[in-house]
This record gives sequence, C-alpha cells and structure tokens, in this order.
Amino acid sequence: MWQDGTLLHEVGDIRAFWRQDSVAFLLGCSFSFDEALLQAGLPVRHIQEGKNVSMYKTTIPCRPAGRFKGNMVVSMRPFHPQQVSHVIQVTSRFKAVHGAPVHVGDPAAIGIADLSRPDYGEAVLVAKGEVPVFFACGVTPQNAVLTSKPRGIVITHAPGAMFVTDVLNEALTLS
Repeated sequence: MWQDGTLLHEVGDIRAFWRQDSVAFLLGCSFSFDEALLQAGLPVRHIQEGKNVSMYKTTIPCRPAGRFKGNMVVSMRPFHPQQVSHVIQVTSRFKAVHGAPVHVGDPAAIGIADLSRPDYGEAVLVAKGEVPVFFACGVTPQNAVLTSKPRGIVITHAPGAMFVTDVLNEALTLS
C-alpha cells in the first residue's frame, strides 16, 4: 500500500481498504508463461534454483497516462541463443500477460548495470554461453508510483507475488 507515492506497508488482504470509488487494474504476471516454457521443454532458471525471478528497473520509458509515468521494469530469464526463437514463439501467445521478450542480450542497452544486483527478486545464474532474455514485468506500476507520486492510496502487488484469479493460463493465450 502506497500513500502519496511512499510505500506504507504490505498487507495480504485489501478488502478492508477497498472503497466504493476505488478503481482496479488487473495486470498479467510473467509467472503465467513460465508454465508454458516448462511444458515446451525450456528451462526456467529461477524455478530451477528455487528463487524469486530477477527483476530490474530499466531506462525504457512507458507511455505516460496523464501525470502517471515511469520506466519499465523487466524480469529476466537466461537461455541459450538457439532457444530464444522458441522462447519468443511460446511467450508471444501470452499477450495478456506480458507476451514476447522486450529485449534480448546486452543488459546495458536497457539501463541495467549488473545482472547480479536485481532491483527486485533474486539474482540467478547466467551460465557461459547463455543470453539474458527480458520481459515486461508487473512491477512496472510500482516504479510509476515511485516516479509520479500520485496523491492518495495506491495498492499494488508485491514484487514476485501475484494476484490469484479464476482465469486459467490457457485462457490467456491467443488462438
């Protein structure tokens, strides 16, 4: 929970804070396509290592909405270069939950100085010969809240956590 752009505290249930005039935006989570990557035989490093996914602030600006603005946050998964086209094929079906990668390769090109120091989550091994693959991340709104400092209460999900709904991953793919 944020007040005027400052993190107040984390809560597990927002019902006590919900008001009649509240507005909700439900954002997809890249965890949704992790299952599809695994089913396609593609390794998902943070799952292999039992860690939270690595998430980084970037220099990629998001399109502003009025005074609400900020840069994109990305999650990263390493793959061998010959797997990248398969990763794109699998994840591009999930446009409602981040879709295809936004960047592949040099992290410095999107403002990330050190993969071993994620802004959120935990660092994972990027093995020799692998390339980092970056996806839009549902933590981007937190970055926009920090940048824009909107007045009032804003409630977001915590980095590495996700909202739970009754919508199955299969319903989020393109036909």
